[in-house]
Amino acid sequence: MTNYEVHAIKYAERDAVRAEHFIGGDPHDDAPMPMDYFVWLIRSSSGQEWVVDTGFEQDDAQARNRTLLRTAAEGVALLGVNSETVSDVIITHFHYDHAGGVNQFPKATFHVQDDEMSFATGRDMTHKAYRHAFNVRHVKDLVERVFSERVTFHAGDAELSPGLTLHHIGGHTRGLQVVRIDTGSSVVVLASDASHYWANMDEGRPFPIVDDLSKMIQGWQTLRHLAGSGGVIVPGHDPLVFERFPPSSPQLEGVAVRLN
Repeated sequence: MTNYEVHAIKYAERDAVRAEHFIGGDPHDDAPMPMDYFVWLIRSSSGQEWVVDTGFEQDDAQARNRTLLRTAAEGVALLGVNSETVSDVIITHFHYDHAGGVNQFPKATFHVQDDEMSFATGRDMTHKAYRHAFNVRHVKDLVERVFSERVTFHAGDAELSPGLTLHHIGGHTRGLQVVRIDTGSSVVVLASDASHYWANMDEGRPFPIVDDLSKMIQGWQTLRHLAGSGGVIVPGHDPLVFERFPPSSPQLEGVAVRLN
């Protein structure tokens, strides 16, 4: 049986208030609710590694008034991973904060959903309401990887390795996918932006950036089904991960946590 360890690595942050994170606002609109930005690392007992998402870089940090703490490559290096040799990267979706560091992983094959590529390169991007969370440079980087045969497309759910599976959720973007890992001792579901915060799904209040509201809401039930009764669902941007999971090492407290 293959066993896995799963880590969340914080690479950026921004100040925000609760009203920004829920459709219709929040009863405590002015209360602080900061946002953390993560990439994730999955490592198997046989030594294979998968990086989930690639963060953003300094140009996006400046343009969008975010604080970049470290690049994705620098983040995974803290856990002993050389981005130059990573073989597989899972892109949950193509928003700037998840697909902004593609070139940091020059030898990787990128796992994406068919629907996300068509979404990010099709007619929807003629509308500012859709494209504002994308960066055209990132999309071009991924298209270049297609032409160099470094993209594996998935049409729905897929198994990458025993116990490691991808699941198409949609909702937030057309081709949003989540990652389920049966670690050997527990199940971890990396929700990415299927739920930005635990509060989105726990309180039934969707995040405002949405392609299909019905699929976003249905996705929460899918997340619960994937996790099962004893598994954990890890949201994409919640600072509470540092309260609910232990640091990956004493030296990485406040930077990376181990999710299993």
